[in-house]
Amino acid sequence: MAENMKNRRIIKHSRFMTTFSRVFETPTAKIGGILLGIIVVMCVFAPLFCKYTANDIDMTSALQGPSLQHFCGTDNLGRDQWARLLYGGRYSLALGIIGSLFAAIGGTGLGVIAGYFGGQAENLIMRFCDIWTAIPGTLLCIVVSTALGPGFFNTIVALSIGAIPNGARMTRGQILAERTKEYLEAAEAMNCSKASIMFRHLLPNVISPTIVGTTMGIGATITQAATLSYIGLGVQPPTPEWGAMLSAGKNYVTSFPHLLLFPGIAIGLATLAINLMGDGLRDALDPKLRK
Repeated sequence: MAENMKNRRIIKHSRFMTTFSRVFETPTAKIGGILLGIIVVMCVFAPLFCKYTANDIDMTSALQGPSLQHFCGTDNLGRDQWARLLYGGRYSLALGIIGSLFAAIGGTGLGVIAGYFGGQAENLIMRFCDIWTAIPGTLLCIVVSTALGPGFFNTIVALSIGAIPNGARMTRGQILAERTKEYLEAAEAMNCSKASIMFRHLLPNVISPTIVGTTMGIGATITQAATLSYIGLGVQPPTPEWGAMLSAGKNYVTSFPHLLLFPGIAIGLATLAINLMGDGLRDALDPKLRK
């Protein structure tokens, strides 16, 4: 028994390493992985890459352009923009990752239930998702964020709610294709519980598209979080977040464009890196795309 468990762990580990290596077989995935790794490392270890903190105020240095002392210039309060970009990346990346993860969990759960049980449960969930998706995603985020109020955790909730229906539809479609397979009949013959069949047998066989979709959605979620912060419904000042930095600099767009340029570049680079990684992950998990 112990030997069998050990062999299963080895097989699972080898599959993970094989999939992980496939992700970086394409040049685009390598570029995305390196770029994303650099961004994450610099944001996590921000104190090592800048000599200021995010909220160090120096009015004598207010609204300065890029220089050797301030790589990305300073804002209207004399705060170093480079430091605020690095510290703000923690919040922006966290919003994108956590928001996408929560949406994936909610959407996957609903999709599995709808696809496995079918009937009235499926009709109820899918019709609810139809109503849900009839509202534009950004508008729904704005409505939820307005109702809950601004803030980091409320923004995560707003971002998650808007993305759940797409995940539910994707998972349901995968479940419908798997529902008639023989291994499910075997599991039912062994008196496995419905929860065990859904989440232990069915879900692992349909999770690949969800993983890819969630990864690809992180970039869009980061952009959406920046949108909420830009209009004052997301992370609030003085917390450094890329969207909030764009909002703070919009009044100086003609005279001090660096206040919008560098946060915009940060959002673009992070989104590009994540999308490139998502392409590599899709190629690694989809057997039709493997060479």
